Amino acid sequence: MSANSYLLPLALLALIVASCSHGQPNNVNNSEVVYMKLSSPAFADNGMIPAKFACNGADISPELSISGVPSSAKSLALIVDDPDAPSKVWVHWVVFNISPETEGIAENSVPAGAVQGTTDFRTPKYGGPCPPSGTHRYVFKLYALDTTLNLGSSATKKDVESAMQGHILAQATLTGLYKQQK
Repeated sequence: MSANSYLLPLALLALIVASCSHGQPNNVNNSEVVYMKLSSPAFADNGMIPAKFACNGADISPELSISGVPSSAKSLALIVDDPDAPSKVWVHWVVFNISPETEGIAENSVPAGAVQGTTDFRTPKYGGPCPPSGTHRYVFKLYALDTTLNLGSSATKKDVESAMQGHILAQATLTGLYKQQK
């Protein structure tokens, strides 16, 4: 067999290996590769959220841990919503202009200087899981931004998402599950 006959199989193998890579870095304007992560000591990703953090519990926000924020980030934004709500995606928490140096958000708190936007509960504060039936997903979405947002506490998820367009450096998600306790 000639050396050229080995090239095609090797090229195909390289393509297969490249397409099977695990995990992709967040796009950070092609200048920095970052794996931003959002987690919680209160529940695992795709795990059950304790009742303490739900509407029929203490209705307080869980502790969150943040890592891998791009060094070029100017602020962070956090949106928590329920895509399984019956009539629409229900917004449970909107927080923005979080300092990019923030490594965590303590239970039942908001980082100093951050702004809480208005949720579908019509208040600028955390509203815990409260599904009418079945098990719902609660998606915590963290965004690293190359700017701060010029918005106030009346800002909704839609306002924040609109203001973030073109400014997202990286993002991470954490999904918790909740079913009403009987």
